Amino acid sequence: MENRTLFDSYYLKALSLKNRIVMAPMTRARALQPGNVPSALMAAYYQQRASAGLIITEATQISPQGQGYSWTPGLHSAEQVEGWRLSTEAVHRAGGIIFSQLWHVGRMSYAGFQEDGKPVAPSALAPDAQVWVVDEQGEGHMVDCPEPRALEPADIQQIIADYRQAALNAINAGFDGIEVHGGNGYLIDQFLRRTSNKRTDEYGGSLANRIRFAQEVLEAISDAIGTTRTGIRLSPFITQRGMNDPQVIEAILALAAWCEKKGIAYIHLAEADWDDAPQVPAEFRQRLRATFSGTLIVAGNYTQDKVDKLLKAGLADLFAFGRPFIANPDLPYRLRNSLPLATVSNPATLFGGSSAGYTDYPFYKIDEA
Repeated sequence: MENRTLFDSYYLKALSLKNRIVMAPMTRARALQPGNVPSALMAAYYQQRASAGLIITEATQISPQGQGYSWTPGLHSAEQVEGWRLSTEAVHRAGGIIFSQLWHVGRMSYAGFQEDGKPVAPSALAPDAQVWVVDEQGEGHMVDCPEPRALEPADIQQIIADYRQAALNAINAGFDGIEVHGGNGYLIDQFLRRTSNKRTDEYGGSLANRIRFAQEVLEAISDAIGTTRTGIRLSPFITQRGMNDPQVIEAILALAAWCEKKGIAYIHLAEADWDDAPQVPAEFRQRLRATFSGTLIVAGNYTQDKVDKLLKAGLADLFAFGRPFIANPDLPYRLRNSLPLATVSNPATLFGGSSAGYTDYPFYKIDEA
């Protein structure tokens, strides 16, 4: 096998990526208000990071109902489409490739974001979780998620239609493709897991039923914009937010087998990444690779040594980095040249705010003195 490296070019279907480094999606909560409209500041942020082989944007709600946090951008209004065009054009001018991550939070929401005061979910089960909400004084706070209402069949079909339209809006805004957010305890993940899905209709119960919603979302999107521009992010080993269900592994492998048959461009595996998180079992990596021959993206505190091992074994193709990209807009350059990485200077700037802690992190400069 050839000696693959993180800095090789790579073909994601018809798209030629300059390296195997992906900027992972990260919520930064800087959309303009009112309307959750992407801004010129956001465009500058993404343009700075266009040396990544692929940028996947922060999660972007497909509808007002899909919102779970303050100041997160959407892709359901004309103003939002125009706002996102600033980012796609900026990234393309810098020679980058950018996908939009499409998001419906389901029960991970706040009453004030919902028309009837209730988030929606497969079942009326409140998560053990909080979301970030800005109050009338402009201060951000973590607040408990309320009990959601269970989706009716007609509601489910409307959400699928919303995903399809958001994907079309993404292409209209100039994105090169989209990633469906199917992990981290949000709506699609809620359908996949028995802990959050107690339905007795065709969307709950059996494994085949629990993956049905994800399949129908991917089907609707890929029929609208093509499978080559459609990926999905999954997080089988995330256990927070009341989502611990060991059987989700089999559901995700079954969904991966369906993605293989459908020709979905990639699966993005979000691994548990807290300090003492368990490692992804080697057996799961091997089963996933044997099941899905498309592009596999992995994310989760990857070191150069870990990257090299997975590349050599053929168990991953692209590697997503989140937090390192916040303070290192030139992350690929720093990694290639073994340069020191900056760290986040002020955690208070992660969500909301201005350019501080967002677009003011410097590129590395070698002292030539």
